[in-house]
Amino acid sequence: MSFYFDQSAKVQTIIDYILDYIRFGRDVPVKFFKKLVSTNGIYEVRVLTSEKSIRILCFKEKEELIILTDCFVKKSQKTPSKEIRLAEKLKKEYSHGKD
Repeated sequence: MSFYFDQSAKVQTIIDYILDYIRFGRDVPVKFFKKLVSTNGIYEVRVLTSEKSIRILCFKEKEELIILTDCFVKKSQKTPSKEIRLAEKLKKEYSHGKD
């Protein structure tokens, strides 16, 4: 949550809009939400502003529930493998905690 609150009010509004779009939309465009290739079910929420490109990694628990794992400012074309590994680790911990 600190990442979110560290953003400007304008960026927070854009993040809120995109997360609401994903939550309530049926056919979410890939420009906002896509499954990352070669991962264990990790998805990327894309938040593009004039200031920065933010990524929020997440996974689906059920079709109705999306668990957010990590947020960062993307600085290159490729999503950093460190961030993907962290999201996969948190997904695994979440799954084991439910057993």
